[in-house]
Amino acid sequence: MDRSLKLNLPDIDAKLRKTAGGLQIYDSFRKKFVVLTPEEWVRQHFAHYLVAQNKVPASLVWVEHEINYGNVVKRPDISVMDTNMNTWCIVECKAPHVEITQEVFFQVTTYHSILKPKFIVMTNGLKHFYAMFKPEMKNFVFLKELPLYA
Repeated sequence: MDRSLKLNLPDIDAKLRKTAGGLQIYDSFRKKFVVLTPEEWVRQHFAHYLVAQNKVPASLVWVEHEINYGNVVKRPDISVMDTNMNTWCIVECKAPHVEITQEVFFQVTTYHSILKPKFIVMTNGLKHFYAMFKPEMKNFVFLKELPLYA
């Protein structure tokens, strides 16, 4: 994992450690060290971006929590909850070399069908796509940026 990889996100103060299993990064949201993959590098940067830049309380950022989709357990990369513990936004993270495609959109809309957030985000750390669900249109409208958390 190339830690020098510059993302289109603010830098974070990453706590790293080497183990026999490889390099790990401390996830302050899950409160544990996790294997540092390119996707995890993006996930950590975007989660910290939500707190620092978008004013989301850290306690309302859930990383890789389990949801049930039929008989299958899914794990959205990042879910942002509102103060009533309803999902405000879900974020699908990919490694920087992975393009954001229709398949990624389908993946995040699958999570949307369960969690019903107002916003969805798709990012590979270099490009970010934001959308808001419009119930009256039964469709998503793409946005230039994610609104500030309120």
